[in-house]
Amino acid sequence: MSNQTHPEYQYLNLLKDILDNGSDKKLFFNQVVLDEYKKKNQEPPFIRSVFGRQIRFDLSQEFPLLTTKKTFWRGVAVELLWFISGSSNLKPLVDQNIHIWDEWAWKNHAIWTEANAPAEKISQTEFIEKIKNLPADDPFVIKWGDMISIYGRMWRRWPAKDGREIDQLGWAIKGLKEKPFRKSYVVSAWNPDFIYEMASAGQKSHVPPFCHTMFQFQVTGDGTLNLGLYQRSADLFLGVPFNIASYSLLLLMVAQITGLKPGEFVHSFGDVHIYSNHFDAVKEQLSREPKPFPTMKLNSAIKNIDDFKYEDFTLEGYDPHPAIKAEIANIGGF
Repeated sequence: MSNQTHPEYQYLNLLKDILDNGSDKKLFFNQVVLDEYKKKNQEPPFIRSVFGRQIRFDLSQEFPLLTTKKTFWRGVAVELLWFISGSSNLKPLVDQNIHIWDEWAWKNHAIWTEANAPAEKISQTEFIEKIKNLPADDPFVIKWGDMISIYGRMWRRWPAKDGREIDQLGWAIKGLKEKPFRKSYVVSAWNPDFIYEMASAGQKSHVPPFCHTMFQFQVTGDGTLNLGLYQRSADLFLGVPFNIASYSLLLLMVAQITGLKPGEFVHSFGDVHIYSNHFDAVKEQLSREPKPFPTMKLNSAIKNIDDFKYEDFTLEGYDPHPAIKAEIANIGGF
């Protein structure tokens, strides 16, 4: 590799570190997912991982949308706006032809029908078509489109024990405007009441428990806004490029509406890994040289976090290498 000063090499070097030095580990799959692999005559993948790494990007200079493979920018932006809306229902994504979360919602339905009503079990394709074609207020959409424990709900509608819904992101933004130097502007997605065996009745979900666990805003003395993300579990090849772009965009949005200058996005990892069925794709990506990062312009008229639309983001100068396809591994659940 050459030109190691390019910020993207932080990501590429982490890929190489995992391939060369990572530990191989088996994954947990529930029976529904194992049955899907069996139908395809495939062995489930394993992961190769390391623990405790960090990368950082300066948002005052450029926008870190990775260039060594094309990243699905529209998916990044639409998903982030969905999180910010506070929705936990899949339908707004499906209606915009964004299918990042399809398999997780379908799996909830598939596991329930297999145990309670086998005759009602439908394929993922049929499930998503049904969600798309039914109105938002249809009982099927309300029940099965709702993933319960999703980032937007925790960011904007954290369920308090007294029945309130706490808007963590709104609270942080208000604080950044009024008392920017406080060190407590943390937004947490990790809520044990929704996770695995700890979850309360009616709140269990087969959606993975909050991989990007928490993020924190910090303001320097000259009015520069930084954002730090702690990600407990990170799919480095497929997921992390999305995460980098998503939280970088969030930093730009919050900086604009608070009147602060965008600074660094600092991405800290717990278990960061590559799936075994991605190894060849990773090697292809490592053979490529990074290109200049693009820039991002926001509609300067927007002053409220809830007013942003996809059309308010203008990505300029993005000239990546071609996309590299790889299959997502759907794991986890009860």
